[in-house]
Parts: sequence; structure tokens; C-alpha cells
Amino acid sequence: MSEFQRGKFGPLYLLYGEERYFIDRLQDALLEHAIAPHEKDFNLDILYGSEVDAQAALSACRAFPMMANRRVVVIRDFDKMKDNAIFKVLGEQLNPACVVFLVCAGKPNLTKHPYRALKQGGTALEFKALYANQLPTWIKQMAKEEGFSMDAKAVQMLADYVGSSLSAVSAELGKLAAFVGDRKVLTAEDVVQASGQTRDYNVFELQRVVGENRFEDAMRISERLLQQSSSSSAEANRIVSVLTSFFIKLWLLTGLQGARAPEKEMASAIGVSPYILKEYLSVLRRFDKKALDNAITCLLAADYELKGGSQRSDRLILDLLFRRILAS
Repeated sequence: MSEFQRGKFGPLYLLYGEERYFIDRLQDALLEHAIAPHEKDFNLDILYGSEVDAQAALSACRAFPMMANRRVVVIRDFDKMKDNAIFKVLGEQLNPACVVFLVCAGKPNLTKHPYRALKQGGTALEFKALYANQLPTWIKQMAKEEGFSMDAKAVQMLADYVGSSLSAVSAELGKLAAFVGDRKVLTAEDVVQASGQTRDYNVFELQRVVGENRFEDAMRISERLLQQSSSSSAEANRIVSVLTSFFIKLWLLTGLQGARAPEKEMASAIGVSPYILKEYLSVLRRFDKKALDNAITCLLAADYELKGGSQRSDRLILDLLFRRILAS
């Protein structure tokens, strides 16, 4: 990013990994600094691997600029391009007049061509998915960039709500910025309201009653969440995602407790503040190791069903999930 902002560009970049937020930011910086707006019509190509012919794409990468210092070619989903093996030659014979920015959806096999040649000839960068305990720090930093701060509970709630995707974090922070206006300190209540949920019926309240082993309340809140949502399928998936993250943290805590880790170390390991850790530890008085294993197994099964592995309705899948986790 620093090099792009200084106007320093290599001829070839290969970017891959699960966390697309950084890749997207680098692409934005490249397009801002590598080529002037009036030069883009003739010297910028943004292509998609699943849509473009490999030979045509390679030709674009080997072409020279028209009345400009350089060309820029961005190819998203490069790994989905049929016959992309012909790009081996690009790694071996770089075009100094063109910046080629190749993006792969996952991690390609870097030991085989064209990826081996591209890595050797250019700059290869991997962006791994974040661990759960890394997310709060990133949320605080990104909120600061938006011009506000968040209290510990708000940070944790947002982390639980969006999962480990920084792209999702960025989108939610944008909503929060619009929601709070000129206020500079955001609370947990802001996170709830900006998500379109209510004080009494939200996924965080659902997590709390599940942790307290309150079956009837869990059913009531989940039903209201499905009713409030424009997409019951998306809401059901969000519920399962939040609860899965919750129970995995609880499962990790059992090991840390067994190792007699101090509370500060526990909080850091699962990515919560020491204040919020007490809420998690109280749940462990109701869920032993066997119950946690059962909960995670049931959540994985519900996730599979919600994503096409079953013909059951979203409501029935959640009903069965809570019965299996909470019903005595």
C-alpha cells in the first residue's frame, strides 16, 4: 500500500487468500495511483476469469500503453480462468509497461504453472482469514479510521455479528457511521439498532438466553428474528454462525481453564475483553465439555442443512437445533 501511494509499481502481482478486504483495498489504491482518470479508457482493463478468454486476457497484459506511462490490467478470479496455464509466459517475460494484478479466490497450487512462474516473476501475497482473537483489534482500528470509537461490548457484539470477514466489518461500520451521525463513541445499543434489530429481539440477546439454557426464550427470540428479517434463510444462517462462534469460544475456554491460564490470557486467546470474559465463564457452569461438544456438532449439522443439505424449513431446523442443545 505504501509503495502504491508513492507511485512505485511492479509489473506483476499475484494475490490470493480468504480475506478479500486487503486485496480490495490494494486494488483501489492501485487504480487511484497507477493511472490517471483520463488515461483509463484506453489503458485499464478489469477482467473476470470466469468470463474472459485466456488468450485475450494475456494479450491485454502484454500490450503497451496509449499516450500514458503504463497500462493496468486487473483479473479477478484468475483461478477460474479456463486455460490460464498460458500465463506461465507472463511470469517468465514481464511487461514493464503494464501492471498486472491477478486475484485468486482461494490459495492456488504454487508449485505448478502458471502460479509457480507468476510467483517467481512477480510479487505473490497471501491474505489468510483472521483468527477470532484478532478481529476486535481490527474493528477498533477500522472504527478509528471511520472517525469514532466503540466500547468493549460494542466491539465484541460486532465481532460476533459479522464473523471473521473484514469486508463484512467494513460494511457494518459504514452502516454504524451513517446511523450515529456526529456521535464519536458507539455503544452496544448502537450495534443492535443499526443492524435493524430491537433491544429485546436481537441475535445477541438470543446468544445470552442460549448461554443461560433458556429453551423457551431462545425459541421466542429466534422466531421473532425470522419474522423481522426480509430473508429468513439469511437470518437463520446468521443465527447459526453467531452461536457457532460462541460455542467454539466456550470450548476453547474449557482447555484454558484446565491449563489454569490466567483470565487475561483466556480473554486474549478467544478475542474478548476481560469484562466480557466473565459472561463466558458463567456459561461454563451450565455447559460441561460433553454439552459443548454436542452443541458444536448440532450447530455444524444445522449449518449443513441450512446451506442445502436438507429439505426442512429454516424454522424447523432452528427448532430442532435448540431442542438438541437446550432441552433437558
